[in-house]
Amino acid sequence: MIKPIDVPFEPEDAPAASATELDISCEFDAAEFEELPHELESGNAPPLLRPACEEFFAPGGPLKQAAEYGGRPYEFRPQQLEMSTAIADALTAGENLCIEAPTGVGKSFAYLVPLIYRAVHSGRPAVVSTETINLQEQLIDKDLPLLKQLTGINFKAALAKGRHNYLCRRRFAMLSGEQRDTLLPAAGLAVDVTRLGKWMQRTTDGERDSIDFRLEPTVWSMVCSEGINCLGPKCEFFRNCFYYKARQAWEDADIVVANHALFFTDLGMRLASGGNGAAGSLLPNYGAVLIDEAHTLEDNAAEHLGLHLSRIGIVSTLNRLYNPEAARGLLMRKGADPELRGIVADARDEAYGFFKHFEDFLADHRETALEIQQPDRFPDRLSPHLLKLSKLLTDYLDDIDDASFRTELDAQLVRCREFLNGIDHFTHKTLPDAVYYAESDRNSISLHAAPLNVADILADVLFNQDFPVMLCSATLTVRRSFDYFVNRTGFCNGRTLLLDSPFGSDQAHIYISRGMPDPKDDNFNAALADEIPRFVEVTQGKAFVLFTSYGTLRYCADALRGYFQEKGWQLLIQGENLTRTGLLREFKEDVNSVLFGTDSFWTGVDVPGEALSNVIVTKLPFAVPSHPLIAARMARIERQGKSSFAEYSLPEAVLKFRQGAGRLIRSRSDRGIIVLLDKRVISKNYGRIFLDSLPYKFEIV
Repeated sequence: MIKPIDVPFEPEDAPAASATELDISCEFDAAEFEELPHELESGNAPPLLRPACEEFFAPGGPLKQAAEYGGRPYEFRPQQLEMSTAIADALTAGENLCIEAPTGVGKSFAYLVPLIYRAVHSGRPAVVSTETINLQEQLIDKDLPLLKQLTGINFKAALAKGRHNYLCRRRFAMLSGEQRDTLLPAAGLAVDVTRLGKWMQRTTDGERDSIDFRLEPTVWSMVCSEGINCLGPKCEFFRNCFYYKARQAWEDADIVVANHALFFTDLGMRLASGGNGAAGSLLPNYGAVLIDEAHTLEDNAAEHLGLHLSRIGIVSTLNRLYNPEAARGLLMRKGADPELRGIVADARDEAYGFFKHFEDFLADHRETALEIQQPDRFPDRLSPHLLKLSKLLTDYLDDIDDASFRTELDAQLVRCREFLNGIDHFTHKTLPDAVYYAESDRNSISLHAAPLNVADILADVLFNQDFPVMLCSATLTVRRSFDYFVNRTGFCNGRTLLLDSPFGSDQAHIYISRGMPDPKDDNFNAALADEIPRFVEVTQGKAFVLFTSYGTLRYCADALRGYFQEKGWQLLIQGENLTRTGLLREFKEDVNSVLFGTDSFWTGVDVPGEALSNVIVTKLPFAVPSHPLIAARMARIERQGKSSFAEYSLPEAVLKFRQGAGRLIRSRSDRGIIVLLDKRVISKNYGRIFLDSLPYKFEIV
């Protein structure tokens, strides 16, 4: 039975949105400022960073003048100025800085302005690394073009992507040539190759994102740029290479925008080379780093500085050489030794067998991820086959005259050797202070080794270099303290800065359901299905319902589908027909809709305005301790004589809770409610930490 609740909520009465109450970096269109007033232009003399930032963000500075010139209102934000000058001071002193900048501060402008001045006058670029594509696009398409106008500085900016995002002309020429029928995994994919050829003639950047038709991922994997088969300047297509043109733009840029995956891959390469500057790395020899959305720092470092082996990766490489089921592959070339194809087929069979042991191990324990404490106990008949294949491929390469074909074969040889090394490292647990585990999903199974001493690694390879590192995010503190984040990430050689929120504590109200059972109770899911409608009706839809497990989401979605149909409110469910981007687009367009989401909707989602007026947290987001990486982190803390709950589980949950609740208020005009359906916030001693992490008043109803 749905219990009614009387909560006053009138979104229609909220004041109209003001450009000054949002992040200004999102509100201006650079095209409107092609000819700004002369007084906004700066001189050519190298400015002192702090005075330059103070002038730019001052109440009467260029930002205000630009707003007035564009016919838009403006309000000075002291937090933005404080952040910018703090970064300017850190850059000047060569020190690191860690900042919590709540939503609404205007952090992108706050860090870009001092980075631009620093990069232009130091001769070394600054790298800005972000977690989400949306923020990268905002920086490149909106913020940086506008700042070029506002500062009067003719700086260069470039978006850095991994090389697999670019088409390789040499690989495409090979795939579309005489050997196409034997190289393509299936004859029907020839249509994609033809379309790619036409697209290649008109594209200016060769980026996958600019493809305007549906393309099979398999085809792209056969034509994208790869480091291990790149001929560099020796390639006949080098002068028109899409990837190297992009790389040149990075090298020439003052501001390079990258994602965390590329940044940490680059950092791993620097680590492997002994920290020898940019030698052998992907990104330019940068002079400063700004890591936005830094709350994911530890997890990104653990993922990209560890070891990863997957069945799909090994089998795909072997299929590239020879797929016995389709009778296609590089080794179907005329003159190739049939014995070599037989070796590939045998290795392919053993690859399935090698991972089958780990797959069975997971199935026997009814888990999707488990620590592998003694990996050498799992039979490895794959490595001898890969070793034999490597030797025969090496011999075969000596007889190949076709440079392009030889390069492609050599790339597969390199991969085989990498797989051999990876299996050896995993089997003998050569990565110190790491957790080794197997994990499966619907498509494949993979083996991982993730470092547990991320703080030690980052303290050395990131925070102890010849360039200052700035970290910022809206959620880095627990009870207004950076201690947890600093301990987990190794941040050092600098200071921390906690900025106040520009939003008011009266913009949202927290409601805690009085009658919910403990999440461990068997009837918890049924109670959720009863309470969710009760609070959704308060705002007449317009709600995010955040879950911590997909199983619970499915239960509530199935139980409430009829209810939402009866109400006429569209129910959007993660994991059904639409992608994450599609769900967000539909949610914004259909103002009264309700979205059921799990992990990816707790962070990185921006829905300002009435469309999101209600965030319902079904359960406090404690990490599942059964995952090997989480369990190993907790066990490591316990071995140190500390409480893993107090030192890890609780602060992690508080930070994620702040992220989830933070989806609600995105501007000063936003109003709404946050609903907690987990009674532990009032029944457990630690519950107060969650409530204290938000600036809003709460009520038990």
